[in-house]
Amino acid sequence: MLQKFGFTQYESQVYEAIMAREEPLDATTIVNYSNVPKAKIYEVLNRLIDKGAVLTTMHGKKKLYMAVDLQSIILKLKTDFEKDLEELKSYHIKRSFDDEHIWTLKDESAIASQIEQLMIEAESSIIFLAWNEHMEKYKSLLEQKEAQGLHVEVLAVGGLQTTLANRYSLIHTLEGNRLEPLQLLIVDETYLLFAGMEHDAWKAIKTMSKPIVKALTDYFYHDVALAQITKKYGEQLLQDEEISKLLARLIY
Repeated sequence: MLQKFGFTQYESQVYEAIMAREEPLDATTIVNYSNVPKAKIYEVLNRLIDKGAVLTTMHGKKKLYMAVDLQSIILKLKTDFEKDLEELKSYHIKRSFDDEHIWTLKDESAIASQIEQLMIEAESSIIFLAWNEHMEKYKSLLEQKEAQGLHVEVLAVGGLQTTLANRYSLIHTLEGNRLEPLQLLIVDETYLLFAGMEHDAWKAIKTMSKPIVKALTDYFYHDVALAQITKKYGEQLLQDEEISKLLARLIY
């Protein structure tokens, strides 16, 4: 049974042999009860001592061994696991290479998880474009990252109430045009995730390809510029039919 929790077969055999006896045992007796080779017994016993599963004492010139009760071992295993889990949560491997591949993702929840994780791991900057209902999911996290000193810029389609310093809104003003939902995230000018709807299902790409990251960063600021222009001069521009059609093509 202990083999399921990181013990070797020999360690499990020795522990069970000692545990089955009420009195402490010496190494020779443990060999007889456990069927572990004599040449291996001290090595196995020392590992069990290091793991806190076996206690040792001297009785005259003889070293004796006693098993720690199983409930104590269970408690130690649980404590060690929880400690290791906390360390793993904070462990971060920084990529030291350029991954030019374009990875595809499907499923809205999987895409949302990837977006959140990229935001959490961001170290210097976050650029995010999304519809208001999607932007709301990450608003608190974005505000938190900005408070940590990161440069955060967002463009919300439909508007967004937030304390973020660099926030822009694009409001649907052109009749007869339907905005297609999308999400664009660029982290640390290096990592990109672009998601959109295809046949009523979310699909996305994730990449570190520098040309694509650069192109879609420009795309973000293109939309920011259009949002600001239409916000400031929208009424005047939309009176011109040619410009109105051009804006519809650029934005929608």
